[in-house]
Amino acid sequence: MKLTKITLSALFLMPLTAGAQQLLTLEECREMAIASNTDLKIAQQKIKIAEYDKKIALANYFPDISASGGYMYNSRNLSLIGRETSDALTGTGTSVQNAYQNKLNDIISNPVIGNIVASSPELQHIVSQLSGLDLATPINSIGSEINRAFTLDIEHIFAGTVSISQPVFMGGKIVAANRIAGLAEELAQDQYETAYRDVTADVNQAYWQIVSIAGKARLAEAYSDLLHQMERDVEIMIAEGVATESDALAIKVKANEADMLLTKAQNGLVLSKMLLCKLCGIDLGSEIVLADENLEKIPMPQVLPQASMDDIFERRPEIRSLNTAGMIYDKKVSVARADMMPHIALTGNYIITNPNLYHGWKNEFSGMFNVGVMVKIPIIHGCGTMNRVHKAKAEATLTRYRLQDAKEMVTLQVTRYREQEKEAIGRLVTAESNLSNAEENLRTATIGFNEGVVTASTVISAQTAWLQAHSEYVDAGTELQMCAAQRRKAEGYDM
Repeated sequence: MKLTKITLSALFLMPLTAGAQQLLTLEECREMAIASNTDLKIAQQKIKIAEYDKKIALANYFPDISASGGYMYNSRNLSLIGRETSDALTGTGTSVQNAYQNKLNDIISNPVIGNIVASSPELQHIVSQLSGLDLATPINSIGSEINRAFTLDIEHIFAGTVSISQPVFMGGKIVAANRIAGLAEELAQDQYETAYRDVTADVNQAYWQIVSIAGKARLAEAYSDLLHQMERDVEIMIAEGVATESDALAIKVKANEADMLLTKAQNGLVLSKMLLCKLCGIDLGSEIVLADENLEKIPMPQVLPQASMDDIFERRPEIRSLNTAGMIYDKKVSVARADMMPHIALTGNYIITNPNLYHGWKNEFSGMFNVGVMVKIPIIHGCGTMNRVHKAKAEATLTRYRLQDAKEMVTLQVTRYREQEKEAIGRLVTAESNLSNAEENLRTATIGFNEGVVTASTVISAQTAWLQAHSEYVDAGTELQMCAAQRRKAEGYDM
């Protein structure tokens, strides 16, 4: 009985699961991850915040116009004279009236004048008219008017102001603040790009990890099927007397090992897909199949040109971020120095009040304009401003040190990934050669076993070598893809 031949390529291409599944390409995975990633959403909001900060800084160039108003109720009015004077003014007519009556009575009570008045009816009429003369009422009215003139009605007070202030020279602070706001926006965009590259790199890693595990799982399944088929064929051969129980036992042990290997590969594939689902923002239990998952041969990545380090520094968002941060701290030096320089601003106001004093005290609305120039010249404040300048300079120097260190780290990173890519290409070439040899070895061993000239252990060894060669080929292909992606990220190319 001959060992049944199994088409290895068909087994290798056979999918592990069937049913309704979602087919995803690498680009689709990236798009879903970018759309759902929280860090990217946060970075986008930081860009919006930076844009608003830029508009806020720009507004400092324009006049500041404001309006204010108020109302106050007072329980008492103000009087410019004392209570005694006030009482004297309001009672002046009464006092005059009493003095007049007393004087008139003194005159009439004189015996000589009394006899003269008594002898003349005309004089009696005149005296009667003079006695009934009312001096108190008009004089008291005049006194009350004078008293009211010295009383200020403040029971209801209204006031309003419209002010305008236009900066003329603020020591360069406004210009520096606007430049800082513009640089902060660039920094937020670079930080978003950094987060974007991190997300796409994680998706690339997870994607090609699944491709690698899926390939190994198919290999394990093919290897298990081969051993189980061989196990059945050997049982028939034992019955025909051309194989021994030792051969059957050895094959059975290898078949069990293959089943365990298949189980581990399948479990690893499920976990890897759950990780990719998490990165893509979809349900962890989603049934997904990758477009490259069933490839027999991993495609070669695009070969990148050998870029200069200056070009790489220009493309790397981390380096741009540190460079931008350095410029921001340089501008902060200007902002701190501006506090040591004169500040000049134009001011204008329109003030309206009720009551007003423009034409005496009047309980009516009236107002006026005023314009002016405000100059503020700092002299000394405990040297705090100077220390803030020194602090800003130290921060700018610190950022330049960090930039220099980051450039050195990027140079090492790029060099390492370039060497790793070269090594991965070499391993892939070697793995392809080993795979060809392993397939030929397995083919000849299978024919020899079927002809009875090769032992079962030799076939098992050839199958094991074939499995290892295939596994190394899959590893080499996916590793090359990962190295190429890492190099693209390190050299600042679009992912």
